[in-house]
Amino acid sequence: MFRQSLSKQIPVISLLTGATVWGLFWYPYRALAMLGMPGLISLTLSYAAALVFGLVFFGRRIVCQKFSWMLAGIGLSAGLCNFGYVMATIQGEIMRVLLLFYLAPFWTVLLSRVILGEKLTFYGYILILCAVTGAMTMLWSPSGIFPKGQAEWLGLGAGFMFALSNVLSKEAKACSVEARAASVSAGVVLAGLAFAFFHPVRTAFSFTMLLMLAIMGVAIFAVNMVMQYGLSHAPANRAIVILLFELVVAAFSSYLIAGEVMTLQEWIGGALIVAASLFSGKMEKS
Repeated sequence: MFRQSLSKQIPVISLLTGATVWGLFWYPYRALAMLGMPGLISLTLSYAAALVFGLVFFGRRIVCQKFSWMLAGIGLSAGLCNFGYVMATIQGEIMRVLLLFYLAPFWTVLLSRVILGEKLTFYGYILILCAVTGAMTMLWSPSGIFPKGQAEWLGLGAGFMFALSNVLSKEAKACSVEARAASVSAGVVLAGLAFAFFHPVRTAFSFTMLLMLAIMGVAIFAVNMVMQYGLSHAPANRAIVILLFELVVAAFSSYLIAGEVMTLQEWIGGALIVAASLFSGKMEKS
């Protein structure tokens, strides 16, 4: 009985761990930027280190994994998600970026309908209403209701890619957790290299930078394994609710470290977006 109860809690613990780490992970990238390393380089190199770490310690389970387009889809979508998320949190206001990212339940509902054939329930319509209203409230200004600047567009796009990878993970349980984590790292590296091809940047490396990148690489691969396990063993709509803990961590860390404070309008819009995520949990029970 205890083992069965524990096995049900492990995916929840995995997702909470991932949410906590990602709620704090913006800081080392900003720290590297302050040391003189552009975000594009630190992001690409840290995920390259994660990929190398995965191949060194889990190479057999990764290399022996039979190729599938589903695995490639997870790698591409999750890779673009992580790329957009990190670049957005380096450049923009943490909470605005994250709230746009957490429109993911809205995208999850739509993608689940298209990919998994799930029907839209009453709670699904409420979710869409809350998510769209929340985004419009948070983004509204005399100049329009669209994201402002590259960082917010990246956060919005990252949320869509997260929803896509979340849905695809439900269909790829046959792929090992290690292979999925490696595909995520590879996806970020490819996205970073593609972006660098059009926007080349140069920087000098110090021992401190290289040490930070190595540590971040280990942490990235570990947390991606944890996240992939949680996503594949928890219902898609419930997972996004659990991951809301990231907002709590990010709110405190961005206030204490970066001194960022949200306006009343942003709090109201954010509350509606969070409500949309909570309704996604209701959908799982209905």
